[in-house]
Parts: sequence; structure tokens; C-alpha cells
Amino acid sequence: MNITCNNITGKTLDNWNRFLENHPENTVFQSPEMLAFYQKVNNFTPYVFIAENEQKEITGVLLAVLIKEGKGIKGYFSSRAVIYGGPLIQKNNNAGVLNGLLSALVKKLKNKTIFIQFRNFFQWNDDEKQIFQSYGFTFRDRLNLLVDTSTENTFWKDLSESRKRQLKKGLKNSEIKITDPLNEDEVEEFYQLLYELYKTKVKKPLPDYSFYQAFYKASKAGRLGIIKLVKVNDKIVGGILSPVTPGKNIYEWYITGLDKKYKDYFPSIMATWASIDYALNNGLGHFDFMGLGTPDKEYGVREFKKRFGGKMVNYGRFARRNNKRLYKLVEFGYNIFRSLHWV
Repeated sequence: MNITCNNITGKTLDNWNRFLENHPENTVFQSPEMLAFYQKVNNFTPYVFIAENEQKEITGVLLAVLIKEGKGIKGYFSSRAVIYGGPLIQKNNNAGVLNGLLSALVKKLKNKTIFIQFRNFFQWNDDEKQIFQSYGFTFRDRLNLLVDTSTENTFWKDLSESRKRQLKKGLKNSEIKITDPLNEDEVEEFYQLLYELYKTKVKKPLPDYSFYQAFYKASKAGRLGIIKLVKVNDKIVGGILSPVTPGKNIYEWYITGLDKKYKDYFPSIMATWASIDYALNNGLGHFDFMGLGTPDKEYGVREFKKRFGGKMVNYGRFARRNNKRLYKLVEFGYNIFRSLHWV
């Protein structure tokens, strides 16, 4: 077995796409399109690890992205590597491939990041969890919600009664429009709504505008996914950015809505509906909420999401603290900054 990092040729891309087509757990987050997107985002550095057998066939893919909040000291103290929905491993000899990919990942990124985190989109078995643990990863429970969008009847049947009323009212309101962004100016307006939400309420890091600009350009070319905006009398009051795995799922990556100011127009509900409606009309099996928090802690928007029905799952996350003392220091400082609204 041979494992390479960021050694991508035209032939490798073809083999990578072929590998994804035949893998039952493939997602857009482990695709060449996502790699190309990450490369265009400020403070994002992607690393793709490819495992090949002796016949030069791909047996595993791991696409990670190193994220920072700036350069220099600030950049290092905020550095983390995130892997969405991966690695993807060929089912035969999976233990050997998983060992090889994790070994290469840790060796490459342990000194570049404070921590490494896998955000799982499927269930790992106990033997595979042991392999993660052997490389310093700890498994933590993490809930998620998958809404069935295979048919319109199934979707509407699972909705809570209050959500049905709100959606029907919103869909009948001629003042509410769901549209694609007309141009980059509208994408920037969407970003500004997100920025205010994350600064005042979510209090977590938000990618800078280059993330949304690059995603918009890819979406216009029919790649990666969609951005939908919610407008009331032509004013943008909400929106959603949703990656798409063709033929499978659509995901809520970033969403916002001026719900207090426009409470009678249900901006966040209509933004969520925008992606669900896309799924219903494009043969996508599920709308993936991308997280419901941990089972033992309250999560502010959990009830909002649960009213869309769906199946709750707990695929969990794997996390590795590359420098435990520094991690605790950074976590302590970050919590202080959050309390002071400095982040």
C-alpha cells in the first residue's frame, strides 16, 4: 500500500471520482470538487491523503482542511484540522488502509494544528473505533438529524403540526420569495447576516467572505451545491448554503434568518425549506442538519430542527488534542473572548 499527500494528477482525479462513485458512504465533502473549493478560501489549507494498492487502485481517501483565524500567533492558536464524512475506506482490508491514512494524517498535521476532528456521517464499528483510539483520537457522542426527502408525502407527514402551519403560511405569502443570489453583492449581504448572527448569538468562528464567494462561483457552475436566499419585498432576510452529494443528500452548512425582526415571515424556516424543496425536486434522499449537539447538553436550536421530523442519529466525532496543555489554554482564552463578545 502506498499513501500520498496532495500529490494529485489528472489520472488520480479520475481514479478518485471512480472510487467515490462506487463507495456507499461517498459525499461531496470527500470529493475533488471540495478540494478545489478549499484551495480558494482564505485561511483554509486542504490536505488529501490517497491510499493505493499495488495495482495503483485507490483503496482509501481522506480529505482534511486545516483552518485558521488569521496568521502568525493568532493563526496557530486557532489552528485545527477538520474532516467531514471521512475517511472513505474500501471495505476489504479496511483495517490496514485506515491505519495507514490515520498514521499519515497525524504525522503531517500534529505539529501544524492544536487539534484534529473527524465529523462522522456514518457509523464506525468497535474495531475501527479502536484503530482511531490507537492514534490518540477520542470518540464523543454527537447527535444529528436526517430528514427524509425521498418523497413529498413522506416529508410532510413527518413535520410537526406547528411547522406545517408555518410552512403553509409562508408558502402562501406572496411577499416572500426564495431565490438564487442575483450576483456577488447579494452573496455578501447573506454573509453579513451570518456574520452578525455568529458574532452576537452563535459566538463561533465564521469563515471569511472568500468562503461564500468561492462557493457561490462553484454553485453557479453547477458544482458543490446551492445558495438560496429568502426575500421579503425584495429585501434579503435569510438564506442557506447547502452542499449537495448528487443523487443522495443535501446539507445545512450555514443558515441565517432575521427571525425576530420578520417573525411573521419565518425567515429561518423558509431558508430550511429552500434546501428541502431542492432535495424533493432533485431526487435527494435526505436533508442533513449537520448537527444537533451532544446528548447531555442543551442545544438552543435542537427543538427548532426536530420540528422538521426526520431520524435522529448519533455517529459521533473523533477528536485528537495534539497539544493538550495548549489546547486547554486556548479553550480557556476562547471562552473568555466569547463572554466578552470579542469573537
